Amino acid sequence: MGVNAARAPRPEAAARPGADQHSVQLPPGIDSVLAVLSSSAVVLDSEDRVLRSSMAARAFGFVEGDQLMIGELLALVRQVRRDGATREGEIDLSTLRFNGRTTSFAVRVAPLGAGVGDGGLVLLLAEDQTESRRVEEVRRDFVANISHELKTPVGALALLAETVEDAAHDPEAVLRFAGRMRQEASRLTDLVHDLIMLSRIQAAEPVPDPTPIDLDTVVAEALDRCRMKASARGIELIASAQHGLSVMGDEDLLVTALRNLLENAVAYSPEHTRVLVTTRQGDDGTAEISVADQGIGIPERDIERIFERFYRVDPARSRATGGTGLGLAIVKHVTAAHGGKVTVWSEEGAGSTFTLRLPLRPGRPPRSNGSDHAAARSAREAVK
Repeated sequence: MGVNAARAPRPEAAARPGADQHSVQLPPGIDSVLAVLSSSAVVLDSEDRVLRSSMAARAFGFVEGDQLMIGELLALVRQVRRDGATREGEIDLSTLRFNGRTTSFAVRVAPLGAGVGDGGLVLLLAEDQTESRRVEEVRRDFVANISHELKTPVGALALLAETVEDAAHDPEAVLRFAGRMRQEASRLTDLVHDLIMLSRIQAAEPVPDPTPIDLDTVVAEALDRCRMKASARGIELIASAQHGLSVMGDEDLLVTALRNLLENAVAYSPEHTRVLVTTRQGDDGTAEISVADQGIGIPERDIERIFERFYRVDPARSRATGGTGLGLAIVKHVTAAHGGKVTVWSEEGAGSTFTLRLPLRPGRPPRSNGSDHAAARSAREAVK
């Protein structure tokens, strides 16, 4: 069936004022069935009048009064009425009442009761497939991406192994290529580790057994895990904390999320710059953890996608720095698992600021600190 289905014009003849008042004998129990259906369902008589319709059918605009409003569906109904054969198809409907969002439906039209070939009743069912299609697209993208990500280090390992075999009588070459093999193996290990962690987080949202967590400890541990990478590039890690903030959750997950943000900041910052991590009490009972850098920034067109799995603003640079493409996806899901959200401010050439906003531990009264962007602003000022 076609895309962006057109609405059927109303017949010139006036429709009866109430579809439920048509004197047509319906199968017993049809009203009870329609009342519990989550899908769009419409029962039409021999004159294409709507006798019954489900709430979903009316909400999506399939039905107005006693008229079926989608031209392609009306044509399908008439085909079924002519020959009595069940028909199936798909239709994409752009609905103004849902901000013009296109909704995909799987459609099935069938005779209802006896005598359809002579002009009897027809049942139309339309199931919203939009979310299942989106999930399927995500699954396909994930399979394609993970295949590509695994192919690179595995292929490199195979090539290096062949090279080592050829250079078996050259100890220096063997040592050099063995080092490269360790790097690729480490990259593969990191990728598998991140995949397992992301899967575990997504399966356990929200955190199943939250415990009190001191954010000072989270910041100190994350900084400690990143110091070696930062030092290698001459990048100074600075902490500016409002001490004593506490949240409920999983400490290891929060450390991992903050470490990912810090490593991302280090990887995308010029040498001999600064990366600042700040903690502060935010608005509405939240604790804010911000990571600000003086890096290359993120193009505005990419900001909405940076938390997708395997999405990279600069694929070549990301692979050169050893990134798996899963770090920010992990940050997003860890934050969500703790009932919080992550926001980002960025300007090309000026740097980026990522802010985690987490609910404070119950019993800690919130203190007003301005707008949602206060943490980003203060972090930007401190890192300059």
